[in-house]
Amino acid sequence: MSDAVVDLAPVREILLPYAGQGRTALLPVLQEAQAHFGFISEPVATEIGRALGIPLADVHGVIDFYSLLYREPVGRTVVRVCTDPSCALRGADDILAAACARAGVEVGGTSADGEYTVERSPCLGQCNAGVSVNVTHGRPARSITYAHVTEAALDDVLAARGRTTGSPYWTYDYVGGDLCIVTPLCGRGRRTTLIEYEAAGGMQALTQALTQMTPTEVIAGIKACALLGRGGAAFPSWLKWEGAGNAPGEPKYFVVNADESEPGTFKDRILLEGDPCRVIEGALICAYAMGTTIIFFYVRGEYPLAIERLRAAVAECMAAGYAGQNVLGSGFSVEIEVREGAGAYICGEETALLESIEGKRGFPRVKPPFPVTSGLYGKPTVINNVETLVKVPYIVKQGPNAFRRFGTESSTGPKLVCVSGDVVRPGLYEIHFGTTLRRLLEDLAGGLVGELQAVLLGGASGTFATPAQLDVPLSIEALRAAGLTLGSGAIMVFNTTRDLGDILHRLGRFFAHEACGKCFPCQLGTQRQVEILERVAEGRTLVGDLQRLQDVGWTMTDASLCGLGQTAASAVLTATQHWPELFIPLEPVAKAAGAAEKP
Repeated sequence: MSDAVVDLAPVREILLPYAGQGRTALLPVLQEAQAHFGFISEPVATEIGRALGIPLADVHGVIDFYSLLYREPVGRTVVRVCTDPSCALRGADDILAAACARAGVEVGGTSADGEYTVERSPCLGQCNAGVSVNVTHGRPARSITYAHVTEAALDDVLAARGRTTGSPYWTYDYVGGDLCIVTPLCGRGRRTTLIEYEAAGGMQALTQALTQMTPTEVIAGIKACALLGRGGAAFPSWLKWEGAGNAPGEPKYFVVNADESEPGTFKDRILLEGDPCRVIEGALICAYAMGTTIIFFYVRGEYPLAIERLRAAVAECMAAGYAGQNVLGSGFSVEIEVREGAGAYICGEETALLESIEGKRGFPRVKPPFPVTSGLYGKPTVINNVETLVKVPYIVKQGPNAFRRFGTESSTGPKLVCVSGDVVRPGLYEIHFGTTLRRLLEDLAGGLVGELQAVLLGGASGTFATPAQLDVPLSIEALRAAGLTLGSGAIMVFNTTRDLGDILHRLGRFFAHEACGKCFPCQLGTQRQVEILERVAEGRTLVGDLQRLQDVGWTMTDASLCGLGQTAASAVLTATQHWPELFIPLEPVAKAAGAAEKP
C-alpha cells in the first residue's frame, strides 16, 4: 500500500484522546489503528510516531515484538488455533489442518482473496475446554475466542458467527472443590454485575478499609495472614505493599498482572470474566494501603471477553463512587485504566509488563532496582496477580485468622488450581493448600481418564510428577521438598496413551516462540532445546541428546535474565530424570546388542 492511497484522517482521530501522553500511548494507539486498517502500514506507523514523538524505528520495533500486531496485510479474518498441550490432546492439529484446508492456505499464510489468515497460536487460556480458536474479523476488528471447537463447527467459527456448543464456552468451567469461599460468584456463565456483587457482600471490605482502618492496619492484616502471591513466585504480598508505600517518590503505581499466558493456566480469565468486581475491590484496597492514586489493569490480548467485562465492571464501579475522586467520602481518590496486551508471554514477567505499559518492547529489566522502589516510569510500583487480589476482600472483612483456617502454616489460605487433560471434569478448583494431588484428581476432578502416566505441575514452566507422587500435598513447602512446583496453579494430566515426546516438543516450541531475545542463554537455549525435542518427538534422537538437553537446560536455568529462561527447561529436566529412555536413540543400542551376539 503506497502513501498516496492511505487516508490518515482515522489515525488522527484515534490519536486525539491520547494527546500529550507520549510514548505510553503507543500500544493502545497501535491496537486501535490496526483494528481500523487491519494492519499498520508504513504511513500509519509514521503518523503515529510523529504524533507521539517516537522514532519510526522504535515504532516498528514495538510492532514486530508483539505477535498480535502486523506490519504487512493479513486476512480480513485472522484465525488462531491453539496447539499447545491441553488443546493438542483434543485434536488441535486436525482442527488447524482443517482450518487451513477450508481457507486454502498453509499455516501462517493468507488466502489469495485476502479473506483468511490462519496461524498456529500459543495457549489461549481455554485449557479445560479445548480445542480453542481465536477469530479476529471485521473493520473495526472484533476478537472472539471459541472453545470446544470441532471440525463440524469450523465453518461457523471461520465466519465468526454462532457458537460452537449451543451455549457460551465458559459454562464449561467447573468451579468446585471444598471451599468456593473466595470465588463464590464465578462459574455461573456470565459476569456478576456490581449490584449482584454488592448483594453478596461485595464492597463491604473496601468500605471497612476506607472508613475504619489506616493503610498500615490494612497491610498488617495481610501480613498476619501470610498471604503469598498467587502468580507463581509466592512472594509475601505485604512486603510489596509496605515497600512501595515507604519508598520515596510520587506518584506511586499499582499494576494488576492479568497477562496470564502459561499453558495450562486459565484461572485469571475465569475470575475476570465471572467476578471482575471482586478483583477491582482487591485492587482498590491495595491502592489505598500502599498510597497510590493510579491503578493499571494489564490483561492479555487473547482474552477479549475478559477485557470487555472488566471494562464494564470498572465503569460500574466508577459510576457508583467506588473509584474516582473522594471514594466513599474518605478523601481517597484513585483512577483505573485497563491496558490490553498484544501477544507476548514475556509480559507476564513484572518488569517486562512495565516496559509494555511504557510503550516499549516487553524486555525484562535487570534487577535491582526492584519495582517497589523503581517501577513504572521509575516510580514505586506494586504488581499483583489477579488471584492474589481476590483474596484481599475476604481477609479484610473476615480477618487474618479466618483466612489462616485454610491451608497450612507456611502456605495459608485457599488456592485456585486449573486442571486440564485426562480427567473426567477438567476445570477450575478451589482447594485448601495441603490437599493431596490424589484427592484433587481422583475425587474433585471426577477421576482419571485411562491409566495415569504423568502430571505436569505448574504449567509449561513446571515439573513432572509420576503416579508414585499422587499423595504429595499441594503446598509450597511439600512440593518443594518433593522437587516439584505448583507455580500459578496449572495441573495437566496425561494418561499412558499420550506421547510425552510430543508434549515436550510442544512445550519447547512454546518457549522458543516466546523468548524475547534480550539475553543470550535464553534466546539460544530455547532454540537448541526445541531442535532436540523435535528430534525426540519424531524418533530421530541422536547419541548425546540427553546430555545436550541437560547442559542446555541447566545453562538457561542458571544464566538467564528472567523467569522465562530460568524455567524454560524445568519440565524437560524432570522428564530426563523420570523417563531417560525417551531421549536415548534405540538404533545404536540394537546394533550393540547384535554385535555382542557375534562369535
